[in-house]
Amino acid sequence: MSAKTVLPAVAMTAVSMVLTLAVVVMWLGTAVPWPVAVVVGLGIDGGWLATLAYERRLAAQGDHNRTVTAVGWSFGLIATGVLVAHALTAEHSAGAWLAVAWLPIAAKALWLVHSMWERTALTPNALDAIRGIQQEARDEAAVARARLWAEASTEETRLTAVTAAGARVAHVQARTAQTLSQAWSTLETARQGEETGKALTSVTGPVTPGVTARWELPVWGPSEPTTTPALEAAPALTDGALDVLVDEIRHSQTPPLSYREMAARFRAAGHSASEVRLRAAWKRVA
Repeated sequence: MSAKTVLPAVAMTAVSMVLTLAVVVMWLGTAVPWPVAVVVGLGIDGGWLATLAYERRLAAQGDHNRTVTAVGWSFGLIATGVLVAHALTAEHSAGAWLAVAWLPIAAKALWLVHSMWERTALTPNALDAIRGIQQEARDEAAVARARLWAEASTEETRLTAVTAAGARVAHVQARTAQTLSQAWSTLETARQGEETGKALTSVTGPVTPGVTARWELPVWGPSEPTTTPALEAAPALTDGALDVLVDEIRHSQTPPLSYREMAARFRAAGHSASEVRLRAAWKRVA
């Protein structure tokens, strides 16, 4: 996988080194002997290549040195400067030389990209684990979406059914109310009629002479269930009478009864008194 980044960097480095050497020889060959120009060109390329090799060694060891990096970029800038100066002083094809002057900097940038690739590279096992996690997350998201969609569809169906049932109930209630209203209107018309009064008078007259029956309509509204009338409460015993009863029940057998036994017999005999009054009477007579 690293070949995707290292091969372009190697190719760009070779092109930039050859181009730098050629430009130095052509540019300085007219002013100094050509061996000197070759040495200068090789010095620039050699320094560039030496710092690059040292950077690669440190990167392989998981280390980094800013000084070496700065020196390497300095050689790249020098090579770029030589190409730019040659392009500006060239009499022919100045634009073409200026267009390729960026190659040393481009080569350094490609090596930087390759180093970043190596620092972030993962093993195949790690990549498989990441793909598995991503696939699991996608599966869970798809299941969650399907569940939400099904719940939404179910809720929509339920609401539709409830709404339809409510509409039917409301329709039935409306028809019932209309029927009751018509029946009440008929009853009211019958009650207010003249013939109705005569009929009632003829029926009630023989029973209660001089009294004309009044037919009142029943109340149309909520009804309350009738309850059994409550029994009239027995009159409360006075303290003296309560003391006498407690004393009689207490001494109804020998030995005297305890409070619990006395209270049970007091209630069984049908007498009524609060627990507080009964206990106070017990204390008074005991």
